[in-house]
Amino acid sequence: MPGHRDVPPDAADDGRRHEDDLLAVRAGEGDEEAFEALVRHHGPKLLQLATRLLGSRTEAEDAVQEAFVSAWRKLPEFRGDSAFGTWMYRIVTNRCLNVLRARRPAAALDAVPEPAAPDHQVSPARAAEAHAAVEALSKAMTVLSPEQRVCWVLRELNGLPYDAVADLVGISQEAVRGRVFRARRQLTEAMVAWQ
Repeated sequence: MPGHRDVPPDAADDGRRHEDDLLAVRAGEGDEEAFEALVRHHGPKLLQLATRLLGSRTEAEDAVQEAFVSAWRKLPEFRGDSAFGTWMYRIVTNRCLNVLRARRPAAALDAVPEPAAPDHQVSPARAAEAHAAVEALSKAMTVLSPEQRVCWVLRELNGLPYDAVADLVGISQEAVRGRVFRARRQLTEAMVAWQ
């Protein structure tokens, strides 16, 4: 597809993509070891994504596990139009969206990266303030719709370009930009006390 951009950083690496393609073909033919290699390589990044989207490590683990089970079943259909990692990002993102939609109103999201562990140079007051800011942002994110949250997390926390987010979520780039814009505006309003 012209202008198509694969999402996960390793998908851009032709060597890694070629290896993944070979492993996916072998796994599609029933080679469990090949599939295990794909799970080992992509699992940690997918778990991080799901944790950021869902805010719950337990729910994220379940979503990623379900995504891999689904992928195992669908591997014979995988044509390699996109990188395996991109395909898995899409499956995990959709799985997380379904979880978010099912649990309205949204629960708190602890997906904002925690500040670095305080070292001897950081005062306890500063560490407490940083922790409170993270908690405030997590609470503020509960007002976002699942669709806004997914687009915002993929764009702002995972650093994906708009076209990649659009491809993963299955909407236009303009729709992604709109959702990210509205999410930013809502979060800015909710975090005004922290500015």
